[in-house]
Amino acid sequence: MHETKITPRQRKILDTLSQMSLSRDEISKKLNPTYPVSKTTLFRDLGVLQDLQLVEAKGVGKKTKYISLENPLTRYVDIKEYFKEGSGLRQNAKDSFNFGVFDFLPSVLNEQEIKIAKKEFKKLSNQEQKLDPTIFKREIERFTVEFSWKSSRIEGNTYSLLETDLLIKRMREAVGHPKYEAIMILNHKYAIDYILNHRSSYKILSIKKIVKIHNLITKDLEVSSGIRTNEVAITGTNYVPLKDAKSIHRALSRTVKVINKTEHPIAKALVASSIIAYIQPFSDGNKRTARTLANAILISHDAYPLSYRDLDELDYVQAMLLFYEQNNLYHHKRLFMEQLQFAVDNYFRA
Repeated sequence: MHETKITPRQRKILDTLSQMSLSRDEISKKLNPTYPVSKTTLFRDLGVLQDLQLVEAKGVGKKTKYISLENPLTRYVDIKEYFKEGSGLRQNAKDSFNFGVFDFLPSVLNEQEIKIAKKEFKKLSNQEQKLDPTIFKREIERFTVEFSWKSSRIEGNTYSLLETDLLIKRMREAVGHPKYEAIMILNHKYAIDYILNHRSSYKILSIKKIVKIHNLITKDLEVSSGIRTNEVAITGTNYVPLKDAKSIHRALSRTVKVINKTEHPIAKALVASSIIAYIQPFSDGNKRTARTLANAILISHDAYPLSYRDLDELDYVQAMLLFYEQNNLYHHKRLFMEQLQFAVDNYFRA
């Protein structure tokens, strides 16, 4: 992700403006005594934040007021400090679902990031036309193996990448692994096969289509089909997802509405990859469903899918926990955009 680089003082300005609109004099008073600043420096800082589309000025002269345009979901949080043993940052962790996140999900990518995405990321169909059909098929197979391996690995699957390759290509199960691990990996493959055979199906999302992905990804794993009716708990956090089917359906309906209204396909996929895991609509397999659904959306919109091959599993888990506990997507978004860039750099190269 092309991260926004701002100084600690500029971060303090944004934090201050997130609470209310202020004049330059009022901002200066709020910065003291931690960040004493001259009028010239403050004016320059505000100009930088305006250029980054994080702040907007309204009015003229001394009546000018500055307001924050920063999406609260994507504000920077020091994740190492947050999860440090003994850190007090987790004391205010949220323990229940917040429907308010839907108000900010459509703008999870700002205009600058969308411009970069449009400029840098390639269309899958263009590469398919450039590549020899046999090579393109091999690249699809390579992506499928690596996605099936890493997505399963995030969930504790112990198959190696080589063992996953042999399983998918030759249906050879690895010795010393429980049967369900092979099933989990093959379900990823079958889900990707389904998505590729129905490429345009996920341009418009529905709850039924989300459930379809979940059914594919959890087939033969003794996981209940459909929206859960029981409560679930998440390891390592006090966050408790929605408890009743009616509320879950409401959240999924909001999800479908937001994703379908969101213009850019990468933003659509980013929302799907996070919000399904946050809602936890199924008894199991929620994060796998979220990652696979995001790829279904990307492929349907002719974008490269994500394999997550070089993703650190702990980074991913902490980013998700940060969203659960603080409704903050900064690091999940960072990882998502890094993996998208990885996909463009490593797959379907002509």
